[in-house]
Amino acid sequence: MNDIAILPAPTTPEAFYAFLDKLGIAHKTKTHAPVFTVAESVSLRDEIPGGHTKNLFVKDKKDRYFVLTVEENATVDLKAVHKVIGASGRVSFGRPEKMMEYLGVMPGSVTVFGAINDTAGNVTFVLDEDLMKHELINGHPLSNDATTSVSRDDLLRFLEATGHTPLVLKVTD
Repeated sequence: MNDIAILPAPTTPEAFYAFLDKLGIAHKTKTHAPVFTVAESVSLRDEIPGGHTKNLFVKDKKDRYFVLTVEENATVDLKAVHKVIGASGRVSFGRPEKMMEYLGVMPGSVTVFGAINDTAGNVTFVLDEDLMKHELINGHPLSNDATTSVSRDDLLRFLEATGHTPLVLKVTD
């Protein structure tokens, strides 16, 4: 017997857009060269309005996983954030295999929109209060060669539609 689990294929960006359309969520996507860090994406600011995100895929001591979505220039104190998000002990970065299994993305492409692939509810999504002050929120549409913009309220609707009740908390310094 083969003990290798067969995972469903991750959602494609096209299927993600169709999901947003089905929910009646207005969205705009700009394609660009792949970006792996916030520093690499700075050149896009003039072309894409709204709050730009940085996403951290972390886990706690009980192997509970979280995506922390914050404004791109914000700082998260990884030694203290567990107290705010209700994690068991300090958090550390999640393994790339779990990122692919739960969110359907590789390192450099972590996104709040990965919730569409977390059908088993393995990940808690945390949105920083400061980010949520922006009317438009931007994130990778499951790949880092594009940026999708949705309204703040529609981001919350999207997460709820994927079976996730996001935590909106002050997780940045």
